[in-house]
Amino acid sequence: MTRIVIIGGGPGGYEAALAGAQLGAEVTVVDCDGLGGASVLTDCVPSKTLIATAEVMTTFDSSYEELGIIIADDTPPLEQSARVTGVDLGKVNRRVKRLALAQSHDITASVTRAGARVLRGRGKLEGRQAADGSRTVVVTAADGTEERLTADAVLIATGGHPREIPDALPDGERILNWTQVYDLDELPEELIVVGSGVTGAEFAGAYQALGSRVTLVSSRDRVLPGEDPDAAAVLEDVFRRRGMNVMARSRAESAKRVGDRVEVTLADGRVISGTHCLMAVGAIPNTAGMGLEEAGVRLKDSGHILTDKVSRTSAPGVYAAGDVTGIFALASVAAMQGRIAMYHFLGDAVQPLNLKTVSSNVFTDPEIATVGYTQADVDAGLIDARVVKLPLLRNARAKMQGIRDGFVKIFCRPGTGIVVGGCVVAPRASELIHPISIAVDNNLTVEQIANAFTVYPSLSGSIAEVARQLHTRKVSGES
Repeated sequence: MTRIVIIGGGPGGYEAALAGAQLGAEVTVVDCDGLGGASVLTDCVPSKTLIATAEVMTTFDSSYEELGIIIADDTPPLEQSARVTGVDLGKVNRRVKRLALAQSHDITASVTRAGARVLRGRGKLEGRQAADGSRTVVVTAADGTEERLTADAVLIATGGHPREIPDALPDGERILNWTQVYDLDELPEELIVVGSGVTGAEFAGAYQALGSRVTLVSSRDRVLPGEDPDAAAVLEDVFRRRGMNVMARSRAESAKRVGDRVEVTLADGRVISGTHCLMAVGAIPNTAGMGLEEAGVRLKDSGHILTDKVSRTSAPGVYAAGDVTGIFALASVAAMQGRIAMYHFLGDAVQPLNLKTVSSNVFTDPEIATVGYTQADVDAGLIDARVVKLPLLRNARAKMQGIRDGFVKIFCRPGTGIVVGGCVVAPRASELIHPISIAVDNNLTVEQIANAFTVYPSLSGSIAEVARQLHTRKVSGES
């Protein structure tokens, strides 16, 4: 029986374990924190659970008046209606942790039920490939005991951890990284969020909705510099309109506690003060101390593992998946990389990873979902494409629901009309992007999208409407 050892139990690791066991391999998953990894325990699942609470409050607060909902004032008694006055963050965070642990337990049960072994401890590669082609993994348990595993193939899926600024080290109380926010019992009164990427923007929007006064410190010209510029502009406008202090072109150099407050010093000498500070300045891959380079695994200067499109590293018999590779820090991509690695090594049919079919989502309010080629690709001349953007303000269902911000944008090839990308900014954009993802993955044309029935009224009707406009432009010869 083929022996496979997987180091790391996140989406890349546990999905690979399921695939390997299904194909008949003897699979051992080495993990030190609990299956699901950071995605389930400290990142994706917890943050989106927190955001779900914030979303309920934002949706109500931003639309109740327009929809004609009457809320009670301060005059008792409060009978049929009640005004939302705040949030019990301790209760919210206890629910967050409970759901994360439940998900981790469910994953563990699925993996063990599939026939894989789960071994608690830290794994590292020992030396290079043996003469018979096998690899040795040394597993160190919490009590210091060691176990040596022999493997025909090894998958590294150890993820990453929050990057730290030397002069702004988290203390877990007032200066926090994104893994520590779930220990808060009270809502931060004034929260400074350093970093305007996906993590920073999501937490800034969530805490603003929960009732914190938020200052978002961005070293770039705009929020979400890696996303569609039109989408980022919509979100930044929403942030500012809701009262967030967005500080563009402001790089944080240090953060320190001063009594029960935090002072953040910027590169230009300005000092801003708040009750709490969240550092969201990227992640570092968990590759140190694992014997990777000694085993022949090449690393990038950033510490990420170099892989090809079937998850192979430079070392024979060693694969890698997930955030440790530096390729799209998404649970879906990690899972796909892990499955591809197993399919490839075990001789099953496999398709190389195609990043131009990956859909992703920023869980702000409104959400931002993208797939395929982007506006930046078109502007840089990487692909010749026609673009149509349709504001949701024109959509009947959006008007009914009081949705004012957002749009649907689709990119298609000029000659064939094949859909090559799209961007949706809307509530539940993570759900609305799926038909565009199907179109990109299957080389569908705008005509095929336009001719498919949609429900009226529906937000998804805007996707078909954009496709119809692209079809019209193609026929009329417009660009």
